Amino acid sequence: MQHAFYGAELSKKIHAQNKIYPGIDSPSDLYDALSKIWCEYSCAPRMRSNWSEENITLGQCSITAFLAQDIFGGNVFGVLRPDGNFHCYNLVEGVVFDLTSEQFQGEALDYSLRHEQSRAIHFSKQEKKERYEYLKAELGKKFQGEFKLC
Repeated sequence: MQHAFYGAELSKKIHAQNKIYPGIDSPSDLYDALSKIWCEYSCAPRMRSNWSEENITLGQCSITAFLAQDIFGGNVFGVLRPDGNFHCYNLVEGVVFDLTSEQFQGEALDYSLRHEQSRAIHFSKQEKKERYEYLKAELGKKFQGEFKLC
């Protein structure tokens, strides 16, 4: 499968630092698994009315980036958006990748303006922590044979 997320080619150099999810060794593996899990429920509430199966990465950035950090290490950074929110992405071993970049449908983001993102601050919002936990649980089920779509 060819991947269109930002940094897909370079992210092939990145490998899982642990075996939390056997079968996920690269960001592309994680993208493939999450593409079957991302749903309206896991989308940020302020964006849910625009979420669709044609734009599955919409509103999934922070929870996805922190889950990728769990697996691959590195840091989570954000691109400041016009609405004052940050769009989150990963930087691991000098490689930038953004598993949810497709939501911008061709808009070029400037990944050089790095604002480090804090897990504690993001997850101080209960709904965001619950969506992150949902992704983790569904990913775990997928690799234990209990996977279900929402």
